[in-house]
Amino acid sequence: MIASVEIIKHELVPKHEILSAKEKEAVLTRFNATENHLPKISISDPVIEMIGAKLGNVIRVTRKSPTAGEAVYYRIVVEK
Repeated sequence: MIASVEIIKHELVPKHEILSAKEKEAVLTRFNATENHLPKISISDPVIEMIGAKLGNVIRVTRKSPTAGEAVYYRIVVEK
């Protein structure tokens, strides 16, 4: 029997959060960007599936950084 693992709780998986529509617009405005400018993340990514993100959602990824403490990235959910 294979045990299921909650990958979002693994220490090497950074924190992923779905932004609200208001937060999404604020990020795009802050960086003077459009959705096409954001790095992409696949809808079939295991973390994206676990958090229940949908196509077009913007995800805030917060990683631990030895120099900055925390590094924040934004990605848009796309089809494959």
